[in-house]
Amino acid sequence: MDLLKWSKRPAADVDATRPPVNIVRGLVARATTPLLPDDYLRLINPLWTARELRGKVVDVVKETADSATVVIRPGWGFPATYRPGQYIGIGLQIDGRWHWRSYSLTSIGDTVDRTLSITVKANPDGFLSTHLVDGVEPGTIIRLAAPKGDFHLPEPVPGKILFVTAGSGITPVMAMLRSLTAHGHAPDIRHIHSAPTRENVIFLDEMRARADETDGYDLTLQLTREMGNFDAARLDEWVPDWRERDCWACGPPALLDAMEAQYEAGGLRRRLHTERFTIARTDHGGEGGTVHFAVSGKKAEIDGATTLLEAGENLGVALPFGCRMGICQTCVVPLAGGYARDLRTGEERREGERIQTCISTVSGECTLDL
Repeated sequence: MDLLKWSKRPAADVDATRPPVNIVRGLVARATTPLLPDDYLRLINPLWTARELRGKVVDVVKETADSATVVIRPGWGFPATYRPGQYIGIGLQIDGRWHWRSYSLTSIGDTVDRTLSITVKANPDGFLSTHLVDGVEPGTIIRLAAPKGDFHLPEPVPGKILFVTAGSGITPVMAMLRSLTAHGHAPDIRHIHSAPTRENVIFLDEMRARADETDGYDLTLQLTREMGNFDAARLDEWVPDWRERDCWACGPPALLDAMEAQYEAGGLRRRLHTERFTIARTDHGGEGGTVHFAVSGKKAEIDGATTLLEAGENLGVALPFGCRMGICQTCVVPLAGGYARDLRTGEERREGERIQTCISTVSGECTLDL
């Protein structure tokens, strides 16, 4: 057992699909001490690394004026399969600093060349999303985190499905639609998609073609600038049998809140599956303060709206993360000192308690052993 641990330790942080892979990597690392395998592997192929999952940007395809599909070829250790609807972490070095975000996969996991894709909508306040849409060049080497998430279709696939999406919320659902087609599944699908204008609809041509060519796919576009915002109360009008359908909904918080209220009122909450791209914040943020990262020796003054995860990443501190919305529990760490506040509930946590850095901010002063 000690030998096993000794051999795996140099690659312990790599999220491999098969544990024996880490043993091989660890032994390679030990054999090349004091140099790491990366010193040799990178000379052969920049995607070969014993320490992290990597990928190379193969292509960037514009979808709309402010969105693009980024095609990535993953390197050694990346899972060969994943569930359409899941997301991955993307790390990109810009001006000497690594920036991390999570994006839904729009590929289906079984392409011949094993490429994967994400489709990103540039957010005016989102530094990384803007760079991915307008600045990243093919050939760029990026870091990856393995696919995660529970927002995907079950097996067997339900016979009747409702998709409700808005804006970039179409991305995980597009992966599901593509997967259904690729595997010959033909459920009865009703899809309501909301966007400001027709020009803003990501994958418009693909969805239109699917609606024209597939009897079991019905698309309703809600163009909000001319038709008004999505209204969950109109489900009876759009999809009269919505109560008989399992629903997957993804979009801005207001749309998802309305969908949850609609399904709760009908006693059908179990039929609704949602995916949120942003934290459901309240007005109970902390007053801000100083966060100390003890291991790295760094600290930052942040306001009560900045998360501890964001603060660490801005300083170059490597923090664990997953969904970045308080769902997956990947970012949970113990609070080594001081106080932190949950941005969703306003609840204050103190030294010794475990916190989620992606939805917590400092409350006065706090310390993390990172």
